[in-house]
Amino acid sequence: MSTHISVPPQLLLERILTLEIVRVTERAAVSAARLRGHGNEKAADQAAVDAMRRELNKLPIEGTVVIGEGERDEAPMLYIGEKVGINAGPQVDIAVDPLEGTTLCAKNMPGAIATMAMADAGTLLHAPDVYMQKIAIGPGYPKGVVELDASPADNVRRLAKAKGVDPSAITVLVLDRPRHSEIIQGVRSTGAAVRLITDGDVAGVIHCADPDNTGVDMYIGTGGAPEGVLAAAALRCIGGQMQIRLILDTEEKRERARKMGVADPRAIYGIEDMVRGDCLFAATGVTTGSLLSGVKFRKDVIETETVVMRSVTGTVRYIKADHRQLDKFHLD
Repeated sequence: MSTHISVPPQLLLERILTLEIVRVTERAAVSAARLRGHGNEKAADQAAVDAMRRELNKLPIEGTVVIGEGERDEAPMLYIGEKVGINAGPQVDIAVDPLEGTTLCAKNMPGAIATMAMADAGTLLHAPDVYMQKIAIGPGYPKGVVELDASPADNVRRLAKAKGVDPSAITVLVLDRPRHSEIIQGVRSTGAAVRLITDGDVAGVIHCADPDNTGVDMYIGTGGAPEGVLAAAALRCIGGQMQIRLILDTEEKRERARKMGVADPRAIYGIEDMVRGDCLFAATGVTTGSLLSGVKFRKDVIETETVVMRSVTGTVRYIKADHRQLDKFHLD
């Protein structure tokens, strides 16, 4: 005689969001890592996408990709609106970036990761695959210390005052892009330092949450919307502040956004607007960076390192895994 034990939905969600999504990002990272240094960004990205999709479709969830790579009806990437899972279990929103830092992976440079977030259905911001303005800082400051529409120099001074230090003690992380030249100039005008990165603004935003170890106090710049929502999910778990605005600079983009429920194209969103419910974030290193170690291929073992976070508990777990059933990974 079998006994059915009812599991509260939140506990089921927790179980799925701990080990199960770790497997998803691990497989994506391993698949991408096989193409490190090959110079083929598209192939590495596709390998990560295919592995992530396969693993997502094994999960006991009714999942919808709300932050992905485009809104195409039929696409090789995990696109916005795509249904994943076995169509049984909790209904969840999913945000993915199967390979953040495709260039980093293709050139075998530090900092490429496979990342995703999962949350209760209807709680992640539904946004088109466009660019967004972003500013982020770590935890421990009064709300509104920095503001998206304030100048970079003003934000540095305000953060320095809140931290009780001179602006010269502040370090701001910025993507190294020509479009950020005025931001860089404004930050440096205060005496603050700028740390430039070539790619990887999800990890960049996460660095703000631990300035004592990373040396990063603030992130400013324009980058992809998928990366922005994923970073917001991480900060919701570990603390911090973030503001964003979608860049909807054409009527076509504004129409796409309207269809997803974005009524005001100039609206500023905070973390609570982008991630409203319980969520969990996971990232696995592809190439070794300051956040995570990359995949290591040994003779009989594949080694991975993953960080997984949950917002309700504020738990951050670092999982180092040795994968010995290599035949399964070779299928990726």
